[in-house]
Formats: sequence, structure tokens, C-alpha cells
Amino acid sequence: MIVRGPGADRVPSLQVSLLIPARNEQHNLPHVLSRIPPWLHEVVLVDGRSDDDTIEVAKRCLPSIRVVNQTGSGKGDALLEGFAHCTGDAVVAMDADGSMDPGEIATFVAALESGAHYVKGSRMIGGSEDLTIFRRFGNWAFRSLARLLFGCRYTDLCYGYFAFMRGTVDRLDLRSTGFEIETEIGIKAHAAGLNITEVPSFESHRINGHSQLNTFRDGWRILRHLLSSRIRGVRREPAPPERYADIRDPVPVLRPVHGQVMTKELTYSGIAPEED
Repeated sequence: MIVRGPGADRVPSLQVSLLIPARNEQHNLPHVLSRIPPWLHEVVLVDGRSDDDTIEVAKRCLPSIRVVNQTGSGKGDALLEGFAHCTGDAVVAMDADGSMDPGEIATFVAALESGAHYVKGSRMIGGSEDLTIFRRFGNWAFRSLARLLFGCRYTDLCYGYFAFMRGTVDRLDLRSTGFEIETEIGIKAHAAGLNITEVPSFESHRINGHSQLNTFRDGWRILRHLLSSRIRGVRREPAPPERYADIRDPVPVLRPVHGQVMTKELTYSGIAPEED
């Protein structure tokens, strides 16, 4: 399946909600919000009890933004609260730190328009400036374990740029409150038989501040979730090729241009085999 992202001036057939969890991101939000597509149905920001001017800056940059004050804590909790407030046909989730390019939203939406239920960004296909050798090894270990335990064929398991059709992922009984939420969505989407597509995504360094991610603490939470999900009976199921369209078929490769929105022109290439 070839996934073609719409140009900046083509309005998708879907109403798209953009969901952004944020905590103390006042310096990064102007960069993110100034580059979002004009055709979005809504932008929902879930504020995780910021003690800076995150909310004020968000409203100044985008007066139409809807702000949800998070009542719990953790990234997973923020996403779950945000899902409940999104009203579009589709939901795209991305971080507020500037590491994810809003110009890629069109490619996620195009995959949904092509029939995918769940679309996951992959740095293993698109590239990253921020993956250290240690984090890259951890990602490989987790996705290998997910493949062994559940039959998943993701190339990037622990990345928070993803999209889904509202009414599909919502029914997966998601419960994770931390960074392991991305792993839980991936496992349950696979087990539920959703049509899954990975698209290339380029990860830049965060612009300002420090990540809320703790490599060892959150890595342990992801590992514990993988093992406990298997114990609880989330079944192992071989992945039919059509469920992971981009693993075998050509997909758009966005050429990252540092400091600029991704180019509108997409080139296509086959995906290299997943590392074992």
C-alpha cells in the first residue's frame, strides 16, 4: 500500500483532532503550534499541571486551542484524558517538545484515509537525532520481546507519534498511566486485529528543557507491562502482512530538512528488513 500525504492546501476527508500532552513546555509550544496544518478540526492540549506559562503561551499562539487540565499524572493518563475530549473522526497524538515534525501529520492522516485503523510513526524508518546507542538497543530489545510474546511486527515500539480512527483504539480498554501507554496501544491494537500501518517519522532533539522520560524507570515499566500483558492472557498472534502494510510495501519517505517543515514532495522506497 502506498500512503500519499496530502499537500498543505488539500483538506483531508476526515475531521482530525490533534492531541498534545504537555507539561512545562512554554518555550517549545510556539515552534510546534506555528507549524500545524491549517485544516485540523481541533487542537486539544492536555496540561499536566505545568508550573510555567504553558497554558497562556498555547492560547496566545493558537486562540482556538482547547485546554484540558489533567487531573491525574503521567503521560498515559494525559493521553487517556485527551482521547475523551477529542471530537474528530481521527486523532493524531504528538509531543509538545518540538522533536516531532507537525508537517508529518498529513502522512498519518493519509494512511487512515487509505484504510488503516492505527498508524504508528517509526524512527527506525524515518531517522532520529535523539536516539542514543543505549536507547536504540532498548527499543530493539522491547520490540523483539513484543514480537516473541505477541507476534507484533513493529519496527519502533516506544514512540509517541501515532494516529487512530476514533472509535477503534478507544475500545481497547487502555489503562497505562505512564510512558508505557504507547506499548500498550501497540500490543492491544495488534491483538484486536486492527489494520496497522507504520509511517516514517524523523525525531529531532527537543528544542528546550529536559525530557520527562527516565530511561531506567520508564524502561522497567515498559518491560513489566510486556510481561504482565502476556501473563494476563493477551494472546500471541502471527501478524498477517496486510496488517503491517509498510513492512512489505513501499511507503513515503519524508526527507528531513533541519529547521523546516518537511517537503511536500514525497519519494518512495522499499523498507529495509527489520533488524533481528
